[in-house]
Amino acid sequence: MASKTSPEIIRDGLWDNNPALVQVLGLCPLLAVTSTVVNAIGLGIATLMVLMGSNLAVSLIRNFVGESVRLPAFVMIIASFVTCAELLMQAFTYELYQILGIFIPLIVTNCAILGRADAFASRNAPGPALLDGVMMGLGFLAVLVVLGGLRELVGQGTLLVDMNLLLGPAAADWVIRPFEHYPDMLFMVLPPGAFVGLGLLIALKNGIDNHLKERRKTSEPAAIPGGSKRVRVTGSIS
Repeated sequence: MASKTSPEIIRDGLWDNNPALVQVLGLCPLLAVTSTVVNAIGLGIATLMVLMGSNLAVSLIRNFVGESVRLPAFVMIIASFVTCAELLMQAFTYELYQILGIFIPLIVTNCAILGRADAFASRNAPGPALLDGVMMGLGFLAVLVVLGGLRELVGQGTLLVDMNLLLGPAAADWVIRPFEHYPDMLFMVLPPGAFVGLGLLIALKNGIDNHLKERRKTSEPAAIPGGSKRVRVTGSIS
């Protein structure tokens, strides 16, 4: 398998192979906790930390683990980093940890993390594996934040509510209320709103990809029909 370049890894994680919009993995926590931006950021940062650590660790041990115990070893590595993330959240953002609840330990079962460990980290050097973990984590975090912002804005008419749970008392006044007397739209806060919001984001990405593909087609020079023809020349050239 040909190794990918750094720009390709970055583009894959953020756009071309985004774990949420293209691979459509890790949807359970993504749909469950994105009712507000702060919840989305909390889960996204925890997932990013686990992806970075597990990709690096899997890459480092890739030549020392046999095929028969490969997947159990990967799960143990991921579980160890999830435990570290869980303990850090309990220590520094306990209220947010309580809100996210079971979805922090369930990062262990996130198919996006196990998939990157098996498909990329176990086949590449530590440097590219770490970069892949960072980019896939950032791509997942970006979708979480956008979906959380969309659901919070449409559902409650606010943005950045309860950011103090993540960043401390200094962020208590960061709440943005663009609409006065906004009638709450409960539908977007509930699970059906998460499905609708994610569907809109996937449709938007596909639309942008199709538009860029059409632009590339129109910018390419038209091919000469019939290809080149061989001309027979007789006589001598002086």
